[in-house]
Amino acid sequence: MVLRHTPFIARTVLVRNGNVDEACKLLNRILGREGIFDQYRRTRYYEKPFQTRRRINYEKCKAIYNEDMDRKIKFVLRKNRLEPFPGCY
Repeated sequence: MVLRHTPFIARTVLVRNGNVDEACKLLNRILGREGIFDQYRRTRYYEKPFQTRRRINYEKCKAIYNEDMDRKIKFVLRKNRLEPFPGCY
């Protein structure tokens, strides 16, 4: 059996009071957050292997950086600690 339609992920957005524009904005936000738009933009044209490697390496570095910054921010924003400024004398 051959599927002739494009597969899609089911997303339901309620249209309240006939406000279609707000529902479209919400749907676009959901799809953007899940990376569907990025995937669509990447697969629209052929991506050369060196571009793929470069993109993947960039995404890995960005993830490591974000994880490290989150850890540092959580450390600085800690509450209820005995010494308010650890490491400073």
